[in-house]
Amino acid sequence: MHDAYESNAILKLAVQIESMAAYDDNLLIATREGHLLIYNVPLKFNEYGKLELLRYNKNISKKRIVQIDVVPEYDLLILLTDDIICIHDLTTPNVKQISQLPKTKGATLFALDKQYAESLTDGKNTCVRLCVVVKRKLQLYYWKIRENQFNELAYGGKNELSLTDVPKEIEWCGDTLVVGFHGLSYTLISFDGKIKELFPTGKPPKPSITKLSDNSFALGKDSQSIIMNTMGELIQHNPIKWSDSPSATAWDDPYLLGIVHDTLEVYTLDGSLHIQTLNELNKARLLCRCKQGRVYVASMSQVWCVSSVDVEQQIRKLLDQNQFQLALKLTSLSDATDDDKEKRTYKIQTLYAHYLFCNKKFQEAMKQFHELGTDPYEVIRLFPQLVSESGNVNDINEPVSVMPKLHDRDLENGLLALIGFLTEVRHNLMGGTDLKNKDSKNDKKDREKKAMTQVATEQLLKIIDTTLLKCYLQTNDALVAPLLRLNHCHLAEAEKTLLAHQKYPELIILYQTKGQHKKALELLEKQSKQSDSSLRGTERTIQYLQHLGREHIDLILKFSCWVLDKDPDNGLRIFMEDILEVEQLPRPKVLDYLLRQHKNLVITYLEYVVRVWEDENPLFHNILVHQYKEKCLASMSPTATPAEKQNGEHVRQKLQVFLEKSIHYTPETVLVQFPSDCLFEERAIILGRLGRHQQAISIYVNLLNDVPKAITYCKNVYSTFENQKNTEDEQSTQDGADEVYVTLIQQLLKPEAIFMTGHPEIQKTAQSDLETALELLEQYASKISPIKALDVLPANVPIGRIRHFLEASLQNQLNERRRTQVLKGLLHAEHLQVQEQRMHYESQSVLMTEFNICPVCKKRFGNQSAFARYPNGEIVHYSCQDRKA
Repeated sequence: MHDAYESNAILKLAVQIESMAAYDDNLLIATREGHLLIYNVPLKFNEYGKLELLRYNKNISKKRIVQIDVVPEYDLLILLTDDIICIHDLTTPNVKQISQLPKTKGATLFALDKQYAESLTDGKNTCVRLCVVVKRKLQLYYWKIRENQFNELAYGGKNELSLTDVPKEIEWCGDTLVVGFHGLSYTLISFDGKIKELFPTGKPPKPSITKLSDNSFALGKDSQSIIMNTMGELIQHNPIKWSDSPSATAWDDPYLLGIVHDTLEVYTLDGSLHIQTLNELNKARLLCRCKQGRVYVASMSQVWCVSSVDVEQQIRKLLDQNQFQLALKLTSLSDATDDDKEKRTYKIQTLYAHYLFCNKKFQEAMKQFHELGTDPYEVIRLFPQLVSESGNVNDINEPVSVMPKLHDRDLENGLLALIGFLTEVRHNLMGGTDLKNKDSKNDKKDREKKAMTQVATEQLLKIIDTTLLKCYLQTNDALVAPLLRLNHCHLAEAEKTLLAHQKYPELIILYQTKGQHKKALELLEKQSKQSDSSLRGTERTIQYLQHLGREHIDLILKFSCWVLDKDPDNGLRIFMEDILEVEQLPRPKVLDYLLRQHKNLVITYLEYVVRVWEDENPLFHNILVHQYKEKCLASMSPTATPAEKQNGEHVRQKLQVFLEKSIHYTPETVLVQFPSDCLFEERAIILGRLGRHQQAISIYVNLLNDVPKAITYCKNVYSTFENQKNTEDEQSTQDGADEVYVTLIQQLLKPEAIFMTGHPEIQKTAQSDLETALELLEQYASKISPIKALDVLPANVPIGRIRHFLEASLQNQLNERRRTQVLKGLLHAEHLQVQEQRMHYESQSVLMTEFNICPVCKKRFGNQSAFARYPNGEIVHYSCQDRKA
């Protein structure tokens, strides 16, 4: 795929290489003859064999050195030779042996583990663990720094673990030991002693275990490497497939390297991609990673240094091949500064997102754009059909990379993915518009910066919402209305788009949210006349006008006109509905409008205002009386139809009830406007409200000849008088409410002639009715003053006829006298109690001397000190009373 590594032959020896290790720039080679060679390998070398031999110890062991490893943090060299583990000091000239582990006699293999941890002094501590295979047992050790030696380590409660067979490969992976047996299976041994068998090792000469991280590793099986974790689970289902079974493998992030015959094959874990094959590694058998980007390969007598190709060069090549994930991995592993890494990572991820989009993986592309925080402008420009030709919405003129032209299903999928992206961005922006940052109040620069951010956010929201509108219209137009109810759309562009799609209801919502009420109402009026329109009729206009509010009263009145003309009963809901905005409309202005333009609706409106909203404004009550009166007079006209007359009777009943129950109309004003030649009963009610009871009763008796109604009138007046007696006794007496029955009797005995105002020729007089007067005198004796009654009765009335009245009156007087006497006694008793209480309090005294001390402030009372005394007798300064607990 590309050149990730380059190999250079750096060493050829006359001795046979048995094992090797490396750290930093140092290469350690152990031979079959028991020799140890330590070389310094420069970063760059051009010629074969140009290495510096640091040390050469021929006597480090008399037997072959099977395995070698290094702990550079403690300058330790660990050897497996002569079937025992030996520890050497790298700082000494001849790499002197420090100690041996005697219990490891018979060892065939060991595994070294180094764990790094931060110390309390901000330094790094290195924990070294050693696992040694001795026949069928695993011995565990850890390096004790203070004692400068390896001590036994308890693993699963034991420092030795017994196995069923001799391990051929072993590796630490965190706190888990991965063990491979020849011809059997791989096994995981956890720190708590649990053992889990995996799968057979396969056909290779020996098992292959390659540590990838503290919780992952690669296991060889036949010609494959299977990636697993320490739980025994597959990390990825696609194994790495080598050309043949590798004899050795090594992990150099992000590549897995393996020696296959005389070649070095390079693969990636992600996707199991074959990257490169390095040839001309004659009889290579050992593989050792030194550090990132440097691996050593060795045969029996030759060593090659395999170094990574320049990262920049690799990244460019990978980007050409659209291998973005690998390019990102190499970027994170490069030696560039953090800022450079961040910039390069962003660029690669952006290219990757565009690549996904070009390959019609829209959801993945949008997810990538969102994670990158890509400017929504750039994402929207991937869809040319969404960009305004005038540039008003997007206002972006820079060219974008060549994108595929999307049609049909692909376009729909792309728009759906874009909707998800823009919705997420919109949500984040809306959450940030609350401006919860607590900036300094006096910092002018911070305030200016915040204001600029707000403006930019508003502009971005405008673009996003306008684009979402276009997307919804092409994918799911049911979402258009919810978007428009709380939107930041560009008005002109959104209006143009909705008109093009003939989305008139949604256009009404747009106008409404943007405050373009006049446009909305004009469109509603126009659409109401279209037979095929969803806005046909008056209902939608009524609903719109109902929610405009009092600040738009002129607009409401203007556009309600055609609604009231077309559907007056339903249209009147604009001004009388249980909606807050409707209830808050200026009622006098609405009333004036109805009086001028739709007079036939005034009564209905005023009835709602008075009865439902319970408005107490006398203006509405007076006008309602006037409107009732006009209806009644119109129904009395000789030209009135039977239906009008019947309706007039109904209105007259409502007028009478209203005049009796309403207390908010102005009787004086109403009476002046009332006719004198008709509506006599209504006139009597108004006169009664004014306290002119004699005139009212005279109308009932002399004009209407309806004594029962006169009696009912007297009952109502006297009942009201009794209810108000305690609070308005004086006023009621002045109005003559207590003498209404006397007035009625007087009218029955001495009828008055009534002349019609404006009609002097009309005169009505009732006949004297002594019998009815005497019946009333007996029936309501308790409510009639005997003195005033006797004054109006004729002198020739026999005393026997009024006997019952006189007895009842006398009894009432006696009852009133007793009540007065009892009340007098009670008042006197209360007076005595008050006087006794006064004398008690006056008998108490307080002696103040110069030795008195305030218990609150601990100061003496001066001659001019004001003081306060508590009920318990305690005395404090007047100013100290609030501080006393």
